[in-house]
Amino acid sequence: MRILICEDSVLLREGLVRLLDDAGHEVVAALPDTTGLMDAVGASDPDLAILDVRLPPTFTDEGIRAALAIRAARPSLPILVLSQYVEERYASDLIAAQTGQTQGGALGYLLKDRVADVAEFVESVERIAAGGTVLDPEVVAQLLTRRNRDERMLRLTERERTVLALIAEGKSNSAIAAMLFLSEASVEKHITAIFQKLGLEPEDGNRRVLAALAHIENSGSAEAGRNDQGGLR
Repeated sequence: MRILICEDSVLLREGLVRLLDDAGHEVVAALPDTTGLMDAVGASDPDLAILDVRLPPTFTDEGIRAALAIRAARPSLPILVLSQYVEERYASDLIAAQTGQTQGGALGYLLKDRVADVAEFVESVERIAAGGTVLDPEVVAQLLTRRNRDERMLRLTERERTVLALIAEGKSNSAIAAMLFLSEASVEKHITAIFQKLGLEPEDGNRRVLAALAHIENSGSAEAGRNDQGGLR
């Protein structure tokens, strides 16, 4: 596939170019900052864009703002955001923007440590390019919010909650089946039940992302409730 990279670290940027080239992909642009990024997207017509969260000149949210700009201009373009640390607010903004688009492209948010596992990283890149949503497990864990629990979540069985947690981590149906020792048909039935219990209809767009967001937004409150009931730990 054709990949555009926007990463200020020379070592990581060149490392990504080499890694992706070795995996059989073509890096059509490798930029150190967002200057000329939108022009590069238009000129190179990539199949996937990979951006760092913190980019020059301020090293705050340039990467996220660039990702949102790309998503607005090219809604179907898959985007992978890389971050040194979990940027909870920025990840939430990106996921919220994703759920607001019925025809939005695939999304990934991974910590840079994941690049060290070459096979896992390449698999994630290819899964995102194919239309999947991949959220780093650490990102999922830290995105747990303190909002009121969604009553819809109480409708889920223990098995359905387990399946939903794996969906939130970006696992495919086949991967979930292998991890839970289930058939893919059984996993599909669980996912259908989850969608129904969460009130997600086909016309809602990417129901996997919406279901994952519901899990992320409510698991923190559930854990907080358990800790409050159990006292100090």
